[in-house]
Amino acid sequence: MIISKTPMRLSFAGGGSDLPVYYREYGGAVLSTSIDKFIYICLNKAFDHRVRVAYSRTEEVNSSNDVEHPLVRAALNKLGIAGGVEIASIADIPSGGSGLGSSSAFTVGLLHALHAYLGQYRSRQDLAAEACTVEIDICGEPIGKQDQFGAAMGGINYIRFNPDETVDVEPVMMPGAALRQMEQSLMMFYTGVVRSASELLKTQADNLASDAAKRRSTRRMVELAGELCTELRQGRPDSLGEIMHEGWELKKSLATGITGGVFDDAYARARQAGALGGKLLGAGGGGFLLFYVPEDRREAVKKALHPMTHTGFALDHRGTTVVFHN
Repeated sequence: MIISKTPMRLSFAGGGSDLPVYYREYGGAVLSTSIDKFIYICLNKAFDHRVRVAYSRTEEVNSSNDVEHPLVRAALNKLGIAGGVEIASIADIPSGGSGLGSSSAFTVGLLHALHAYLGQYRSRQDLAAEACTVEIDICGEPIGKQDQFGAAMGGINYIRFNPDETVDVEPVMMPGAALRQMEQSLMMFYTGVVRSASELLKTQADNLASDAAKRRSTRRMVELAGELCTELRQGRPDSLGEIMHEGWELKKSLATGITGGVFDDAYARARQAGALGGKLLGAGGGGFLLFYVPEDRREAVKKALHPMTHTGFALDHRGTTVVFHN
């Protein structure tokens, strides 16, 4: 039995610049952190040659080629595992359309568990790169690279996406008091709306390829990621609220469907109640709203966003791990 534990992530600035249509031409960058909401992958050697996969549904098939879950099928085939395994996934937060990078956390955790099953060591950076290969190259998902590296590496990171396809990950080290202040000031609310990121990201990529104004907006979002990196390292966490707010205003211009009346109304109410800034996590259109809120305004923001569910969390600093290996 092998169990891997992989965190979901929050993206603060630069989202969208990790799409190939942008970073291959201009280079991209995001600043993100992993949080203590996890995807667990349980893997066990099967009694026979078959493959059993349990997620929101259960599959029992004769070989990896017969698995319907595209990420599981691609990972098994890439690692040359034709059968003889049972795989089950459990998530702290429902994984569909959350905006927390859960699909990539699933892929990273699955690859981590499968390599452990084969007796192979892979670094976190290698696991992130391999997850990109599975999701983007093999499965053809129209997504970027930030989620895979955020989930695999863990902690607060400034991640650069280079035109030559390399990825540089720089940990953002903060003074202890500033880190605690930032963690205590972040508030996340579930909107109750789920959506698929794929269509929004495809539209966003098409717009970046054809619209110079949207490329300029994305370039400014990349600049904001760098500015936030500097601010946090110098112990100024309140800058996070201001930078998220500017980034959110820019992001809304990249594609229709990123935001909408219910989200704009909730965002405005949170700002009136004292939030310094925030954003809708992920590609947009649903999932979780994230805000930076001074401690003395937290209750006011909760009241302003009722009945949205406030979801408490802490920052994660470990990234993907194998927590059980028997």
